[in-house]
Amino acid sequence: MTFDPRSLYYGATFMPATVAISIKKRVTEILDQALRRARSAGDLRSDPTVVSVESPKRAGQGDYATTVALTLAPLERRPPGQIAEIVKRHIDTTDLVASVEIAGPGYVNLTVRHEAWRSVILHVLGAGAEYGRGEPSGRAVQVEFVSANPTGPLHVGHGRLAAVGLALSNLLAAAGDRVSREYYINDAGRQMRLLGESVWARYCTLVGRNMPVPEDGYQGGYIEELARGIVGEVGSRYLDAPREEALAELTAMAYQRLLEEIRVDLDAFGVSFDAWTSERALFASGAVDGVIDRLRSLGYMYEADGALWFQASALGDEKDRVVRKQDGEWTYLASDLAYHLQKLTGGFDTLIDLWGADHHGYIGRIRALCRALGYPDARLRVEIGQLVTVVRNGKPVPMSKRAGTFVALRDVIDEVGRDAALLTFQMRRLDSPMEFDLELVKAQSSENPVYYIQYAHARVASILRAAEEQSLSWRLAGEAELARLALPEELGLLKALAAYPDVIGDAAAAYEPHRLAYFLQDLAGQFHGYYYKHRIIGEDHTQSLARVALAAAVGVVIRNGLTIFGVSAPDRM
Repeated sequence: MTFDPRSLYYGATFMPATVAISIKKRVTEILDQALRRARSAGDLRSDPTVVSVESPKRAGQGDYATTVALTLAPLERRPPGQIAEIVKRHIDTTDLVASVEIAGPGYVNLTVRHEAWRSVILHVLGAGAEYGRGEPSGRAVQVEFVSANPTGPLHVGHGRLAAVGLALSNLLAAAGDRVSREYYINDAGRQMRLLGESVWARYCTLVGRNMPVPEDGYQGGYIEELARGIVGEVGSRYLDAPREEALAELTAMAYQRLLEEIRVDLDAFGVSFDAWTSERALFASGAVDGVIDRLRSLGYMYEADGALWFQASALGDEKDRVVRKQDGEWTYLASDLAYHLQKLTGGFDTLIDLWGADHHGYIGRIRALCRALGYPDARLRVEIGQLVTVVRNGKPVPMSKRAGTFVALRDVIDEVGRDAALLTFQMRRLDSPMEFDLELVKAQSSENPVYYIQYAHARVASILRAAEEQSLSWRLAGEAELARLALPEELGLLKALAAYPDVIGDAAAAYEPHRLAYFLQDLAGQFHGYYYKHRIIGEDHTQSLARVALAAAVGVVIRNGLTIFGVSAPDRM
């Protein structure tokens, strides 16, 4: 029978999975109670809007610090030091708080009892895969991401949006939101005509009638691949067919093949969607006409110079926008307005769009629609992904011959692997340009954060296998055994484990999954350092129980965090 180390730290019978622990939140509650008591006693008159609690940056300043005394001082018209003394006097030193000290001009520093930190292990192992997940928020969120035109293969920029969209969706779900993931297919308009004309030109050339690709058409090798596939299927059937009929048929065939390729690439990347919405379907259903009529009835549509305009400037955009050109052709904005009206009325409390760097100018246009319809700005959140430069040892990687003008996502996945690509895309803020070094991403060293984090989990799994082989029943470790965890490195790991639910909540609130990536990298670094410095399984049975339990808890948190990114947590490397 194959031993599965995950069976040891998932489903362990320590604390019930429904128990949610956040020491930071409990400390905040203790401060709130102290302030209420101070007001009831007449020692304070004012009520701070928010009580903020943070971890001090320097050692020796307690586990948590608050600036509430500095906030209240001008309201109370007293020095912050006096306010800090009042707050301290009303704080109960309970089974959680060991001591309260005042520092500087009025900082209140609180130190948590070591027993409270050690109890985190019991919560982590009891909750297992549920550790860190928030209570249901009741909020419905839609995340739209990737939404690449079906006119070519996905490139690395799409890959970054796919990775961040996947992580953000999972992060929000972990924080308690109900999340729907959507892909918007831009399958109408000029770019589809150019696709058809480009494939038509290659098709004609392949069946004996030389025809150049339009100057502004698609030039990548994939266009010839598409044309060859069509020739193999239908031969020269369309060579002498009416041009418009041939273009329509070839466009449809090319579109279906490219859309399927996009689906396959996303599946290989571990990214799936709950809904795929077609731009063409918006025209066919009358949704585009509907949004135009709606905005016209509100007074935000007008005719000028033979075109139809959206009066976006009256709603905060920098200028008015054309939705239908003089020749009667709709602009992309027309269908974008229809699509977002559909989303706004789709039952979601928050809409999140992840767009490429070239779409920054569209934010004002869509926000103008929201305002025209009476929705608050907070209903729509747009995140812009900056460019990705693919390099090898610091030198730019040549563009893919097949893709033509970009580095294809499939090429990157094939070279570095799905996990490495997914997590590497998280190691910088989405709104910052990124350099993706293929050799660094493949390196098996501490310089590669992906390897470093996954190796920490594999190391935990190795420890658990060794513990099982020695019949080390650490699942029976209780408070007495865990009391042996007293080293500074052990306390540091315990504090990191305790912080995980707060990291999830804070990263979700900021819509920044990279915060979790940084946390996992730091946790892995702490664990590797602890492992190198201290023997986990030794002759001291009680100490070994405690240390293996600590390692198992680290494994749970790393696995849970990697799962949010869609990345595996290997047991061996």
